[in-house]
Formats: sequence, structure tokens, C-alpha cells
Amino acid sequence: MPRRLSSWIDICITLVIIAGLLLTILCYNVYLAVAGLMLLICLLLFLRERNNDRQKSLADYYQNVIKNVNELSNLALEHLPQVILIVDRDSRLEWHNNELERWLGKKPELGTVIHEFWPSLSLEPFWGQIGETVFNNDNKFYLLKYRPVSTNTDLNGLMALYITDVTKPEEFKRTTAAHMVLFGYIQIDNYNDAMQGLSEAQRTSILFEANSILDKWAHSLNGFLRRLDDDLYVILIEHHMLELAVSSKFDVLDRVRAMRGPNKFPITLSISLVEAREDMTMEDLGALAQSNLDLVLGRGGDQVAVNIDGKVKFFGGKTKAIEKHTRVKSRIVAHAMREIIEKADVVFVMGHHNEDFDSLGAAIGVAAMAKFMKKQVHIILSDMNEGIDKFTDLIKDSADYAGVFITEEEALKIIAVNPVLFVVDTHIPHLVAGQELLNDIKNVVVIDHHRRSENVIKNSLLIYIEPSSSSTSELVTELLMYFSDDPLISNIDATALYAGILVDTKNFKIQTGVRTFDAVAYLRRNGADPQMVSQLFRTDYTTNLAKARAVSQSKFFDGGLVISICPDDAPNIQIISAQIADYLLSIDQARMSLVFFHLPPNTVGICARSLGELNVQILMEAFGGGGHLNVAGAQVKDGNLEEIKAKAVELAQKIIEEVDNDENNPRTGSEKSRQKR
Repeated sequence: MPRRLSSWIDICITLVIIAGLLLTILCYNVYLAVAGLMLLICLLLFLRERNNDRQKSLADYYQNVIKNVNELSNLALEHLPQVILIVDRDSRLEWHNNELERWLGKKPELGTVIHEFWPSLSLEPFWGQIGETVFNNDNKFYLLKYRPVSTNTDLNGLMALYITDVTKPEEFKRTTAAHMVLFGYIQIDNYNDAMQGLSEAQRTSILFEANSILDKWAHSLNGFLRRLDDDLYVILIEHHMLELAVSSKFDVLDRVRAMRGPNKFPITLSISLVEAREDMTMEDLGALAQSNLDLVLGRGGDQVAVNIDGKVKFFGGKTKAIEKHTRVKSRIVAHAMREIIEKADVVFVMGHHNEDFDSLGAAIGVAAMAKFMKKQVHIILSDMNEGIDKFTDLIKDSADYAGVFITEEEALKIIAVNPVLFVVDTHIPHLVAGQELLNDIKNVVVIDHHRRSENVIKNSLLIYIEPSSSSTSELVTELLMYFSDDPLISNIDATALYAGILVDTKNFKIQTGVRTFDAVAYLRRNGADPQMVSQLFRTDYTTNLAKARAVSQSKFFDGGLVISICPDDAPNIQIISAQIADYLLSIDQARMSLVFFHLPPNTVGICARSLGELNVQILMEAFGGGGHLNVAGAQVKDGNLEEIKAKAVELAQKIIEEVDNDENNPRTGSEKSRQKR
């Protein structure tokens, strides 16, 4: 059936049918047909007039409705408790409703830039987009919803802005956030060592002083502090008091570190603070606080880790990790490693990408353990290992190392039911020699001496990180001592481990302790050859020339900072840059050295070194890198060397200034005392 026809058409169809009937009547009676036709014409005129009148009335009704709707819409638009603006690309007013006039107390002219009454509002970041944001101006908060408005010439030529005053709810949200509770642990890092050899009265005196310092600090933050054990505390503070603690740079670390007992052993703290979140249970909060405390301890202690919105920030870390006097942990880890290796059918070992002698030596030491257990073992080398090529060339013909050194591609082809992977000299996933192999093997053991980073290999069977150790080779050597009473390593193995320790201690100049020399003595007893190591460390004429050029172009800054740029044509540029950074520290009054270099493709590398007084790990973390307190590095992709150098120098000078202004710093403290005298 036809639909949506006008009423006039309906009438015409009816009249046509009547006309047809009249034609039929005409065949029988002419007079009756003519009378019917006259009546039909009159009916047609009448119905036409009635239809026109109805159409006019309907049109008037529609017009009246539209008029009322427009008036109501305009009335609602003008009296809506929300500012509506139309602006162009230059942030100039094209149209606004009356609410803006009521907000401002005056009528703004069209063409006025909105920055004149809302200076903090910038449309550039979200021009042409749909969304919302909150901005503040004159201690008021506004919710801004924005939509693009197309014109004849530009789809995003204008923007419609809908602005609502949300000062009260935003102030409530901020007040609630300011009073959000931070839960944390405080632990004395070296409690057992600090209390060693002290009488009960002396221990009580030291604990009383430490408790007093912590209690005053917590009271200054309006916090809640309770001691759970001799060396462990729990603390609760509100979020808004965190700014006060940060502004003082957590000086409680310095005050506790300045304490000295009868044995003159310094005491350091590790603090973990975690913000409570809506989706977090109390159990999760406590577990996260403990995890962050472990992270701080893994970085060497004497630091604070603050976890806000899932991001961890570190404060402190001014002192190097204190060497542990006992090897209890080494013995426990060695026994655990023996059990892990015993259950495995294939053992894989790898270090970090672009291996150095510490990475190689530690890998060879772990491989020696696997060989002792009669296990199939392979050491995975990365595609960039020029720094150790002399040593690998030296042992490649040895029967003991036949098939030991393989590439990641070869390792992935080996079928194993229960493989285990040892990662040495790094704990950061993207730095390992074979990332695909790391992802493929579930059983992973990590051994490292670098300060623990937030980005650590997850779900490992065992993580052994000791920042107080000079090198990973030293850690592995200690593990070898407890792995078995029988001899484990050959002369080549001992020499590789000896070379690793020698490299990371800069010929025993830095980061050495009693345990370092104990490890070296063990290696010498097992045939480590210092003469072979010295031959391995010799460099060719081109390398020495590149070093000389870099040193001659170095620059010395006030405070003991020395920087240089390694020539782009230097062979093994990453290794040479590290050697240049080590050499620059031998300059009189030098305290920190930075060497910058280019790496393909479009990457700028930084080698940072210090004598231990200045923490270069914190400096390199600002560039996405990391390392140790006195040995660190970073690689910045798609960066400009000059800009990175300027930023690194600025941050380094701030670190030097901060340390020099620290009253608890022995160096500056002695200088200030001499000046007073």
C-alpha cells in the first residue's frame, strides 16, 4: 500500500473513483450522470478549499512549535550554569553564552584571546581532539570538555569548549589525596655488623640514639612509628607530609649515618614508603612495601624508595654499600645453586650484551660448577664481544671449552626438558646477551654486583645481588669456595675470574675489601696467571692514540668533574670510553669523570666513574641507565650528544655541590673544620 502521500492526493484518488462510477451511470441515464457530475465538481472545490485551510493551520502550528522550541533552547543555552565558547586556532572568541559574562563580571568582546582571563589554559595540546581535562586559575578549578567544530574550509577550524566550575569537588579530591596514608618499613641495613663486638650496654645506647632520631623525624612529619624488631620499624605518614621529607632530602639518613658507636662502625638505614591506593588491599600494601625494601637493600641500602602511583623514586644512596663481614649468604646461595644445577639437564650461562671480562669471568666460573656436576653447559655470547676476543681466541682450541661458547641462535635449537639459565653481571632484562633465550627459559638464576634497579628479571628462581662486592667474578669465586671441597676450576678458569676482578676494581684501586683479596688468594692458589692477564689488557697503537686524543680534549670543572668525548673512529669505542673514564680519575683533584661517545644507530653512550664519594649511579639513572656507585653508564637513543653532555654536566655539578654542602661528608667536614681553625 502506498505510504507518505499527502491528504490532497488521497482526496483526488477518491474523486477519480467516483468519476468512474458516474461514467458507468452515464451509459444508463444521462440526466442522472450530469447531476452527479455537477455534484462531483462542487465536492471537488469544497474539498480543495478545506485541504488548503488545513494545510495552512498545520503550517502555523509547526511554525509556532519551532518558535517555542527555539526560544526554550536559547533560554536554556543562555541560562545553562556552564560556559560555552567557540574559539579559533588563535584561541580567540568567536561566540560565547551569557554565563561567561556572569563569571567574568563583564562582557568580553568577540576576538578576545581567552588567555586574558584564563592564562593557564592552553588549547594547543588537544586542538582538533575530543576529550576533557581539568585546569586551575586563581585558586579555582575548571572542568574543560572540548570538541572540534568544522568549517567550510577546515574540519578542525574551530573548537567548542564547555567549561564547568568544579572547585569544590576538586578541592575535596586534593584534600583526600593529601591525607592519603603512606605505609612503610625502616630497616637498619647493617645491624649485625654495627653491633659486633659491643657489650649489651653499648648496644642499648646505640639503639636508644637511633630510636630517638627516628622518633623525632617521624614526629616532625606527624607520622606514626613503631619498632617491630631491633632493626626493623613500621611507619605511617600522610601524603602531604612527603613533600617536607623530600625537601629535606630525607636527612634522617644523614643523621643516623653520623652516629658512631665504640667500634666506629657507621649505621645506615633503608626506608620503603608506599602510597595506599583504592584497588589495593592491606595485604597487597604490606607486600609492596616489603618488595620495595628488598629493592633498596639490593641497591646497597642507605636509601629511600617512595612508590607513588606505581612509580618508584629513590632518594639518598650517598654512601657505597658496606661490605658484609661474613659469607653466610654465599654459603647458602652456593648450596641452592648446587641443587638447581643437579636438577637441570642443560645449563646455559650468559652475561650482559657486549661482554667485559667481569661478565665473561663470572660466566666461566658458573660453567665450571656445571662441569663439576657433569652437566651439559653452554655460555652464550652476544654479537658484540670485541672486548674479550683475545681471551676467547686463547681458549677456543682448548678441549675443556669445546662447544661451550655458542650464539643465542644455536642455544635456541638445543632441546632440553629442564634447562636452567644463569644470568651474570646484570639483572636488567633488556641488557642480557640473549633476550629471546631469557624469555624462553623459565628457570633463571641471577648473580650480580650492581645496585638493584627497579627493572629486574622477574620470576627468577634465585636472585643473588651484592652491591658491596667488587665484581660479579668475586661473588662467583666465593660461591666456588662453598660449592664443593674438591678443586673445581682450571688455571684458565681462575685466570678469567682474576681478570674480571682486576677490571672492575681498576687494578685493586676501588671497591675492594677483605673478601676481595680472599677471593684473589683463592684464585692464585688455583693457578690464576697475572702475567697472562696483563697480556690480555694490552692495547694496540690505534687504541692508545684514541685515548690520548680524548684525554687531550678533556675539560676540568670546578669541584673535580672531568669530561671528554671519545673519537668516533676509536676501535671498540664502548670499551675505550670506559678506559678513558678510568684514566681521567687519575688526574689530581678529579672526583668524577664522564666520557661521551656515539653508538650506531643514533645512540649516545655515557661512561661515568667516581672515586666512591660521588654516586654516579643516580646520575646515570637520570638518562635511563644504571650501574654502581662509582661505575655506571647509560645509552640514550635518538639523542644529541651536545645536549646530553650539557645536561649531564649540570646534574653532575648539582651532585657535587650537594655532597660538598653535606656536613656529614668526611671530606667537606674536615675541610670546614680546618677553615674554622
